[in-house]
Amino acid sequence: MTELPLLDDNDVSRVLCVVAHPDDMEYGASAAAAKWARQGKQVSYLLLTRGEAGIRGMHPDEVAPLRADEQREACSIVGVDDLEILDFPDGLVEANVELRHAIAKKIRQFRPDAVMVTTWRLETSWGLNHVDHRNVGVAAIDAIRDADNPWLFEDLAESGLPAWKANRLLVNGAEPNYAIELSAEDVDKGVRSLEAHKVYLEALPDHPVPREMVTMIASETGARAGVEYALPVQVIDM
Repeated sequence: MTELPLLDDNDVSRVLCVVAHPDDMEYGASAAAAKWARQGKQVSYLLLTRGEAGIRGMHPDEVAPLRADEQREACSIVGVDDLEILDFPDGLVEANVELRHAIAKKIRQFRPDAVMVTTWRLETSWGLNHVDHRNVGVAAIDAIRDADNPWLFEDLAESGLPAWKANRLLVNGAEPNYAIELSAEDVDKGVRSLEAHKVYLEALPDHPVPREMVTMIASETGARAGVEYALPVQVIDM
């Protein structure tokens, strides 16, 4: 098993987490959000959809507010106060200019040092990746560059949002090249943040037990990094 170096994130004070759906951050990454919040770093979540198509047996009009409530509870557990949920269509997200504009706007508003996303690769360790994850990940890459280009999305500059460069991209679920060290408390908060998606998880009878799954990810990565617990991430300098 390849060893992983620990990521030195002391120079990071603001992290923007960009994902497609409520619950996407809770598959390990929210434990890192808990760590950053505990350290006094500013963490913001941008969800591009309301996850309204995520429960087969419930109408989307019922699901959207329910999942937003579950996400707010998940954020509260890990100490994230800044949550924004947009209204792109769940299951039909496209990596187009509109999506890039929305992400670039948030980058210029929040001014992060690093942006975290879910992997955009089709084949992942858990199977074939959801189309929304893929398109949001690709759009986020482009949006990081767009946000730093003063000649793109000039309407943002005109509304008081000048260009901003996020220096680092953190990819959850990709082949890792670093590990983010976590405490037992961080892992526990990460577990409980996933458990907060109660109605969503109840609709998935084959879903792994959250505590077993998140703890396994963190302990296996910790073993590779020489610590008790860690989150595996791909780190890309932008």
